[in-house]
Amino acid sequence: QVQLVESGGGLVQAGGSLRLSCAASGRTFSRYAMGWFRQAPGKEREFVARIDWSGDSTYYGDAVKGRFAISRDNAKSTAYLQMNSLKPEDTAIYYCTTGASKYGSPWAPDWDYWGQGTQVTVSS
Repeated sequence: QVQLVESGGGLVQAGGSLRLSCAASGRTFSRYAMGWFRQAPGKEREFVARIDWSGDSTYYGDAVKGRFAISRDNAKSTAYLQMNSLKPEDTAIYYCTTGASKYGSPWAPDWDYWGQGTQVTVSS
């Protein structure tokens, strides 16, 4: 059974940085894409970033381009989301996800497994 455990969330001031981690278990990590989504209160789940199985290709949502960076360490079965220049509008629960694809998708229904989420709060 695939399990995803996020960590690294917290409270940070606007302009600050956080790094989220997602530890995966239950299958061969290096064969599948990893992704990050977020959901703010009263809003739909929003695509943040995805990285392909090899780590060679990354894609970002428009709201975070140039500020966030997704990466992965296949030897540690862990994905990361480095978040810089944080803004109050980045406040949300951040979810790690994976699925059956090597490349991933910006659409939440295309992903099969989700972590429990980690809260990120950015104060102004």
